[in-house]
Amino acid sequence: MARKLGQLLALLFSVSICGAVTIPGPVSDAHRSAASELFDGSFSSLEDAYEALRVFEILAVGNKPDVSAATCQKVVENLGPSSLVKDLFYALKVNSILKCKVNGGVFKDVASRLKAAVNDASTLVDMYYSIGSLVLTKDQASDVDVLLTDADGTFHSIKALSQSDGRWRYSSDNPESSTYAAGLALEALAGVVSLASSEIDQSRVNTVKNDILKLFDSIEKYDDGTFYFDEKFVGGREHQGSLSTTSSVVRGVTAFAAVTSGKINVCWDKILGLAKFFLGIGIPGDAKDFFNQVESLALLENNRQLYGDISLFFFFLFIDTLISSSTPANLSNTMYLGFLLVVTCCQNPVLMSENSVRVTTVFGSAAPPLTVNLVRAVRTDAKDSAIIENKELQYDKKNGIHVLEVFPDNADVGAYVFVFEIVLDEPAGEKVYATGGQIHVPIFVTGIIKVSNAEIAVVDSDLGSVENQKTLDLAGNDVVSFSANHLQKLRFSFQLTTPHGHTFKPHQAFFNLRHETKREHIFVVGNTGKKFEIILDFLGLVEKFYYLSGRYDIELTVGDAAMENSFLRPLGHVDLDLPEAPEKVARLPPLPVDPYSRYGPKAEITHLFRAPEKRPPQKLSLTFLSLTLLPFIGFLVGVLRLGVNLKNFPSSAVPATYAILFHLGVAAVLLLYVLFWLKLDLFTTLKTLGLLGAFLMFVGHRILSHLASTSSKLKSA
Repeated sequence: MARKLGQLLALLFSVSICGAVTIPGPVSDAHRSAASELFDGSFSSLEDAYEALRVFEILAVGNKPDVSAATCQKVVENLGPSSLVKDLFYALKVNSILKCKVNGGVFKDVASRLKAAVNDASTLVDMYYSIGSLVLTKDQASDVDVLLTDADGTFHSIKALSQSDGRWRYSSDNPESSTYAAGLALEALAGVVSLASSEIDQSRVNTVKNDILKLFDSIEKYDDGTFYFDEKFVGGREHQGSLSTTSSVVRGVTAFAAVTSGKINVCWDKILGLAKFFLGIGIPGDAKDFFNQVESLALLENNRQLYGDISLFFFFLFIDTLISSSTPANLSNTMYLGFLLVVTCCQNPVLMSENSVRVTTVFGSAAPPLTVNLVRAVRTDAKDSAIIENKELQYDKKNGIHVLEVFPDNADVGAYVFVFEIVLDEPAGEKVYATGGQIHVPIFVTGIIKVSNAEIAVVDSDLGSVENQKTLDLAGNDVVSFSANHLQKLRFSFQLTTPHGHTFKPHQAFFNLRHETKREHIFVVGNTGKKFEIILDFLGLVEKFYYLSGRYDIELTVGDAAMENSFLRPLGHVDLDLPEAPEKVARLPPLPVDPYSRYGPKAEITHLFRAPEKRPPQKLSLTFLSLTLLPFIGFLVGVLRLGVNLKNFPSSAVPATYAILFHLGVAAVLLLYVLFWLKLDLFTTLKTLGLLGAFLMFVGHRILSHLASTSSKLKSA
């Protein structure tokens, strides 16, 4: 039932600025390189293999690993009679790309098992895999009967799991609904329609189309027009992120639209917003996310969708806006049209050498003949007066770009909005393409802001007379010093002008006083029209200053996104003489602790060890050692005097050997005790003693057994 329809242009912008923020570009060679790195040929499952092969197929990756032989072997194995339905599904998915050699009888057996699985399926996931596998079998083996005899009943079973908000349940036993499940359900319903032996009741198809509209009513949106679906299902299943959920819905909607006739009134701006969502991700670092992004963009670009009364084949275009220029040597400063466009400007605006817009599809294909118009460009703070209107960009056939030959010479530093639109050259294309309407591009024109007429003075509070006034050159290194008391005021003023001589209002203008105790007081410098001015009445600030007299360093901070010479510079210091603090005044709070100081080097810890106790003289210690050895010496003398009794020492070779080893073992234990006293630690000593103990037990048992045997023989004799 699928038929070739038109194409829809989804207009998206991406421009590079010298190291600034960039709007995502179309799928490029960077995606192909990332695909080669993410999918290196080592696949843990056929699901991973299919995702890799599908990405390679969509991106037309040339340098890809050859996995046909090993993967086809897995395909044949998974098409066997013992495989699960999910394994069959991905085996058929992979086979649809690799075209492995599969026996025709295998497909007949698979189809028979899948039909039975459809009848026995009790959950949405089971229906999704079994019906999807049948559709794949139909595409790969046209002679195999895969049609569903009770397609209406299967359609009704799946539809019964739908909810009033367009979401679906995973099973009748689970009350929780899911946006991700809605995508699976729409894919399964599309499969039922394509497998039906007779046409599905159109009223049921229309009901599903209404469910799709309800689902799109709950779509999430960013301020820049990006649309996406978020998973709200919080049941026992694994939570799906925004990318996988949106991809599931895109697969389901495009699959259902491809097999049905009529119209689905999904607003084109939501379809464009979905494309912006996938492009805005950049290059995902996860293989699953990468697959979801690439396949969803391919489906949005190449699969049929229905809009209004016109059947449309959505074909997304991407406008890559590149504004560049070669800067003459005499230019005094540079202006950047921030975020989206880049130009060069100076005190006297000049003609730019190249300001261009490139129009491509999301996969880099060329656009049909069209014209890019700059409808208007206005300042954000004066939208009623445009600096340029209805300017057509000239098309450069050689490079395939649309060029803005002259940049507005009355553009001054500030924030602007450039409004672009696409006009198709062929009127008939308006029924085939949708260009996305007018595109509003935020732009910042930056430049050098002139800082002048800076004055600082100490004014008497009562009379208003200036006691001490000095002029500052804020572009230089001038600093001032003043003395004041609590009955006086400090006044500071300066002017900011753009290259065109207009008053400039920065985002930030702060006047900072820092006491010698490191306590800071920050004040916002107000704008009085043509100049910025701040007056500090010290009488009203004594409590804020906690009555701290002494030196206060003065700093001025002026900054703005469009001001290239934003600055923070010291102005000097003022010595304040404040009154003594009353008794009941608020206590001075502790200085705030820098939260990052905890990650810095810690203070060195100095440990003072206890002084060693006084020991006895060495001679006394040696005398005591001699006294402890006297009993041992007496023992040796007694043994020599009495003589050694060797009557019971075995005379046979084997028993004598055991006897010698036993005595050597005892000597080794005594030696171990000495070594423990001198150098060995407890653990080493215990391990060695355990080995010696086992040895002594063995040889001691043998020699004692020999002695007992000899003694019993003597008694019996």
